[in-house]
Amino acid sequence: MTTNDPFARLPEVPRFSVTSTTVSDGGVWPAEQMSGLFGVPGGKDISPQLSWSGAPEGTKSYAVTVYDPDAPTGSGFWHWAVADIPATVTQLAEGAGDETGSGLAEGAWQLPNDARAARYIGAAPPAGHGPHRYVVVVHALGTERIGVPAEATPAYLGFTMTSHILARAVLTVTAEIPA
Repeated sequence: MTTNDPFARLPEVPRFSVTSTTVSDGGVWPAEQMSGLFGVPGGKDISPQLSWSGAPEGTKSYAVTVYDPDAPTGSGFWHWAVADIPATVTQLAEGAGDETGSGLAEGAWQLPNDARAARYIGAAPPAGHGPHRYVVVVHALGTERIGVPAEATPAYLGFTMTSHILARAVLTVTAEIPA
């Protein structure tokens, strides 16, 4: 793992809580959350269950992102991005990030990830590259609609929502594939 801090250049904001029945903060991704698309044995690209609480007053929507800052790309790798989750929603079911997005609340939608698929793509660190961190973030936003186009990248979503983030909830999960 590198010491790349994905929040180092972002404004500091309060934290709230996110939990998961799929994985715990500091834990390792289960096989089902690894990437079948990228050929990880047992990988099924199933998005994790997430529940959150304690977002600040004034939260009008949420966004969820999953990012690998340790990917050997120079810019990390975005595995999942969901925008415009209504403020009344405080959880996503396991598998909500499939290609249909049918498990998402009305109005919420998935942006294309770095594999250019508008869905969750599981962890897939290169074999022998060492452990990778996967930063799962629920962003509490002060706007109902973030206003990025459907083909926008997660990086563009991040840029656009930076001035709207009221708080964030973070889980960090790891994965490693031996050489």
